[in-house]
Amino acid sequence: MSTAESGVHLAGLVSLVIPAHNEAANLPRVLPAARAVLVALADEFEIVLVDDGSTDQTVAVARSEMGQDGARLRVVSHARKSGYGITVADGLRAARGQWVAFMDGDGQFDPMDLGRLAERAADADLITGWRQRRADPWHRSVVSHTFNLLVRLLYGISYRDVDCGFKLMRRQVLDAASPLLARSALLNTEIYFKAQRSGLRVAQVGLTHHPRLAGVRSGGRLRPILRAVGELVRLRLELARSWSPKGASPS
Repeated sequence: MSTAESGVHLAGLVSLVIPAHNEAANLPRVLPAARAVLVALADEFEIVLVDDGSTDQTVAVARSEMGQDGARLRVVSHARKSGYGITVADGLRAARGQWVAFMDGDGQFDPMDLGRLAERAADADLITGWRQRRADPWHRSVVSHTFNLLVRLLYGISYRDVDCGFKLMRRQVLDAASPLLARSALLNTEIYFKAQRSGLRVAQVGLTHHPRLAGVRSGGRLRPILRAVGELVRLRLELARSWSPKGASPS
């Protein structure tokens, strides 16, 4: 069933954050589908493209692909590559919607699946995707499994595929998660942790993960993986020391 046929509607402005580094070849597939699903879901929407130091025509292609919806595109630009966590966090801070989603710009998720996440909006505050089968090399699945195991042990989070880069949330979730501290893909863990500790409702939806058809995969290298594992511990200690839900003590 399509989004339009399901009758799902998100009240107020809906923001879709798309982090992108050298994704000029993928945006012609991603943005038209994103526009189509947002038109069906919301009365008002914006797309926040965070250009993470691209050296290709990512921004120019994005503006071209928006067509008559060009005024709905907002671009946040990094002078140099800053990495996934910083890029997504900058997009979330720039988003103005009552509902905010983020989705990778590499074409490995179908933007139309935003409608599937929105189907859970009536009974959840944070709706997240999980990849039913990763369309990545086997070693990335091993890394992801190990990462998720460490997250469960250190953070008490038992959700599937925590670092899946496709999420939809109410503004209330962002307010509860502010300020965002993580500077890597651990941003996903931080959002889950703060939402759970704040008593917000979390739902998950299984999604199809598609192979990357163009561009260069930026994740999965040893150095950022080791950095993320080290940050797992540092962030957990920082959260215990300095963050707590409103009206509660740090733990």
